[in-house]
Amino acid sequence: MKAVILAGGLGTRLSEETVLRPKPMVEIGGKPILWHIMNIHAAHGITEFIVALGYKGEVIKEYFLNFHAINNDISISLSSGKTTIHAGNQLKWTVHLVDTGQSTQTGGRVKRLQKWLEDDDTFMLTYGDGVADINLKALLEFHRSHGKLATMTSVRSPARFGRISFEGDRVTEFFEKPQAGEGWINGGFFILNTKSLDYIDGDETIWEHDPIERLAHEGHMMGFRHDGFWSCMDTLKEKQYLEGLWQSGKAPWKMW
Repeated sequence: MKAVILAGGLGTRLSEETVLRPKPMVEIGGKPILWHIMNIHAAHGITEFIVALGYKGEVIKEYFLNFHAINNDISISLSSGKTTIHAGNQLKWTVHLVDTGQSTQTGGRVKRLQKWLEDDDTFMLTYGDGVADINLKALLEFHRSHGKLATMTSVRSPARFGRISFEGDRVTEFFEKPQAGEGWINGGFFILNTKSLDYIDGDETIWEHDPIERLAHEGHMMGFRHDGFWSCMDTLKEKQYLEGLWQSGKAPWKMW
């Protein structure tokens, strides 16, 4: 199964970090948060990734082109220019880096990946700025058990995020960013049937608006409640919070 990671947004609320690099490349513990997200998936056997690039996508391409050199010891002969990488950290991942446009919305980015998903009937989708101690195997089992087109992982968080309303496990409503109160919110970590792409019109479609709402209203969206740790990295404060957890040696999302 492939995991699609949305990594093309501007990250304006974290402008202290994103003026020079895309938000998925902002580091936690000296590693891009994108690396952390990929490791969460790899810990559950998901090792093929499609990264939807946009803003400063070249930074992500450069990182993976130089991944072995960055993550291993190297020797360089200054007389000959020969470089030797002393492989000690070889990840058996396949990473597809796909340009999906500078100003394309989240739904449009997923739609542009349609040809990359032609051989699959199901794929995972998440954001390039959120980590959790989620059991992806349990998420997949839940998705397969209900037979609907889409599963959204729902988490608890403050009121500045949109809330989700349930009827049993079926998502019935998606309320975008209420002003008060807490509830279940979209935590990313979706599992989608490729037929879900039919709910996306084009580049201007925001995944979190019309597609999710239509899937919910038509009874095709189920919610996987995750009661454990979850955090996004929208602001510098949240970045510092995640950094503190990593430095403590007790980062809940580190499952590898």
